[in-house]
Amino acid sequence: MKDDENDLKEEENGAKEKSDELDYIFKSGSIISKTDECTIHCLTIVGQIEGHYLLGEGQKATKYEHIIPLLVSVEESDEVDGMLVVLNTMGGDVEAGLAIAEMIASMKKPTVSLVLGGGHSIGVPLAVSARRSFIVPSATMTIHPVRISGTVLGVPQTYYYFERMQDRIIRFITDHSDVTEEVFRQMLLRTDQIATDVGSVIDGYEAVRCGLIDETGGISDALSALRGMIRKEKGGENRNKKKKKEDREPVLS
Repeated sequence: MKDDENDLKEEENGAKEKSDELDYIFKSGSIISKTDECTIHCLTIVGQIEGHYLLGEGQKATKYEHIIPLLVSVEESDEVDGMLVVLNTMGGDVEAGLAIAEMIASMKKPTVSLVLGGGHSIGVPLAVSARRSFIVPSATMTIHPVRISGTVLGVPQTYYYFERMQDRIIRFITDHSDVTEEVFRQMLLRTDQIATDVGSVIDGYEAVRCGLIDETGGISDALSALRGMIRKEKGGENRNKKKKKEDREPVLS
């Protein structure tokens, strides 16, 4: 009788843990994968990046006020060894997207990004913000000048503001990838690829060829690279600990 009660409790606890895990995935758009070798936090950035203004109903959105504290938690966690960022975004709020990209780029823990489907607009800085970036061959990235919605004043200061914002984005992208500023500006200002806009649409192979993304590959390639970075990081930590211990130990004569 007691064995049956214990089995029932274990089943209930298991069901509750699974329910909590699914609830966490639903709310945060992320999951923690644990193996004997390492623990990886997988973060998904999908739909539009929601910034200072709420998007309309029916639109999928990644909220930066959720992502930023989550990134702090991942960086500070002793349990998480590295982070995989999976992207399928159409862009969104420039400042919010750039803020998330800066956060990822400044993390000490190993990070890898994977572009699936699309990494458009402000998704480009997000894709290059990780230490290593991957893109599937069929994915596309849209590169176009910065734009703004709402009231626009037709004064020189407005265009100067646009130019400065564009320079910030380009500087971040060129600092965190192998694409040159000259090549990126050429793609940014092309007039023969998008019917109603200025810019370029490039696929996975083109993104790697121009130096924007490190290499083409899928989930297994991204995870393999991340595990390799984690192993290297742990090996360095162990060597440093050993060296510090040797430095502390007195030499016996």
